[in-house]
Amino acid sequence: MQTTWLISGSSSGIGKALIEQLLERGDRVVATLRKPEVLDELKARYPEQLWLAQLDVTDTPAIRRVIKQAFTELGRIDVVVSSAGYALFGAAEEVSDEQIDQQLQTNLVGSIQVIRACLPFLREQGGGRVLQVSSEGGQLAYPNFSLYHTSKWAIEGFVESVAQEVAPFGIEFTLVEPGPTRTNFGAALVSPPPMAVYDQTPAGDVRRAVASGRFALTGDPVKMAKAMLEVAAVSPAPKRLLLGTGAYERVHGVLTERLAALEQQQEVAHSTEID
Repeated sequence: MQTTWLISGSSSGIGKALIEQLLERGDRVVATLRKPEVLDELKARYPEQLWLAQLDVTDTPAIRRVIKQAFTELGRIDVVVSSAGYALFGAAEEVSDEQIDQQLQTNLVGSIQVIRACLPFLREQGGGRVLQVSSEGGQLAYPNFSLYHTSKWAIEGFVESVAQEVAPFGIEFTLVEPGPTRTNFGAALVSPPPMAVYDQTPAGDVRRAVASGRFALTGDPVKMAKAMLEVAAVSPAPKRLLLGTGAYERVHGVLTERLAALEQQQEVAHSTEID
């Protein structure tokens, strides 16, 4: 059975791999991206299946216009994948106000507005699935990625809440959390001028590791896309889909530590209740 997908931020990496797999199996895809011409070759191969639209997710009126047009022209969209984003790389003191605004407008507000624009249509058609691309960085944190982590932790909170709001309408959500993946993510890092005072700090250590290529990009975007394709058919939808061996180990570790720390505070927590 043919399904229809809407994918934002799909010019490369996992998003593009997902589009290719969907088209190969015969599904229809709405792909929104800032430069739709990068998918012209796919459009030529699948003219009846691929619907392209230019969209910058920092432009909320454009989000609403494009998504309304997509649902109107295609009739039904079964799965929405919100994946537009990038990483701001620098210590919190180094980044500029403008860079902070751009990071949050793209990764957080843009993702929120894509979901909000789709909800009325998904509700009216009787349900659907939303895959929000987050990151292992939505559950843990590295130095020099503070604003990126802010956007990912925040979108996870938004999805956790809105999923409960719209569950009665048959709309289900999954947060997709990839670990380091062989995409152009590293090349797309936005970095402010470094401050020498951070050279001998954890922020400086991470900066040198990234510059030297010591960050192991072991995730396969094709395999990750396949896992996303498969999870969209699972019901009830899992809240999260963690992708990558290292990501699993790191997230498992921080959650175990967090639970242990919480349990140590049990007595204090109980002691603050009204007598």
